[in-house]
Amino acid sequence: MARRIRVGVIFGGRSGEHEVSLASAAFVLRAIDRSRFEPIPIGIAKDGRWLVGGDPLKALAENVKGELSPGDATSPVKQELVARAEKVDPGATGLVSVEPSESFPAGLRRELDVVMIMLHGPYGEDGTVQGLLELAGIPYVGAGVLASAAGMDKAVMKALFGAAGLPVVEHLVVLAREWEREPGPVAAQVAERIGYPCFVKPSNLGSSVGISKVKSPDALPAAMAEAARHGRKLLVERAAQGREIEVSVLGNDEPRASLPGEILYDKEWYDYEAKYGEGHTTLKVPAPVSPEQTRQFQQLAVTAFRAIDCRGMARVDFFLEGDRILVNEINTIPGFTATSAYPQLWEASGLPYPDLIARLIELALERPHPLTPPSPPGGGEDKGEGGSR
Repeated sequence: MARRIRVGVIFGGRSGEHEVSLASAAFVLRAIDRSRFEPIPIGIAKDGRWLVGGDPLKALAENVKGELSPGDATSPVKQELVARAEKVDPGATGLVSVEPSESFPAGLRRELDVVMIMLHGPYGEDGTVQGLLELAGIPYVGAGVLASAAGMDKAVMKALFGAAGLPVVEHLVVLAREWEREPGPVAAQVAERIGYPCFVKPSNLGSSVGISKVKSPDALPAAMAEAARHGRKLLVERAAQGREIEVSVLGNDEPRASLPGEILYDKEWYDYEAKYGEGHTTLKVPAPVSPEQTRQFQQLAVTAFRAIDCRGMARVDFFLEGDRILVNEINTIPGFTATSAYPQLWEASGLPYPDLIARLIELALERPHPLTPPSPPGGGEDKGEGGSR
């Protein structure tokens, strides 16, 4: 009997999306086909320690539970994420803590065939862990260093989209120090170029962390201060008035796009609690759009995927304002929870969750390591995913 492929699943991390990462990993560990794959859970604590052996997911979930307080506005969301994470069965006994270092833990390097990164936000989704795995010579699922970094920084991402001819929402990039030194000129630019309502975002976070909807100039300072708590570069963006559509992309050099889905939510905007709380959001698949619009969404999603040189997987988010399609952003490590759009869109497109995980692992193993010589002509080529190109 062939040995199972050993898949390291990395989760947690130092970013503000630590809890979301735990939930994504919980569902991956539950759904992965254990007849083909041997999952090895690898946790990263908020202080950067690597947790291996035992059940690092449960250990990190317990830490989150201990941080909750009755006055925590996001506690219902965090409680739900913790409850989901704790349902994962324990693995081998003996949790070991490895202090942060500049190299991948040596023992793990020898054990792993491939890694599935379920880290969201900085120090994981931004190319840092991808670079560590490149240096260690370990294949991994998803975007490489360049695409991960570009996809994490909304300002860089939108610049690349613009260069590729993709339509994007009107926006303004502001450094936090610019705002702190001369808020007047920045506020004038926001009023003139963007207008109200608008959104103020940290340039390098996802899951709606640090984002505020600003309805008037008086509310701008508080929103800028909140975004600046999460990063030095801020994005001020016109509040698009339209429907929110999402498309999943899968593949390496010949990617394909899923059916589009529409996000429906019962809150004013698609914030953290709407995304991850219970009962706030519905994903309608396929989205009620015309066949021509479906093709447009799929083609634009693949173009966005290629614009940042992405590989493996991504979710591309759009706004539909009347008949006008606008590309919002690309997410190179989309959520993998039961309510996450990426796996749901592929399920509706004919690719069940366990098969999706298997295909992502296959794509990672098909991709040559950048430091190895290329395969001879006709060997080891990505044959594509079929579907929309």
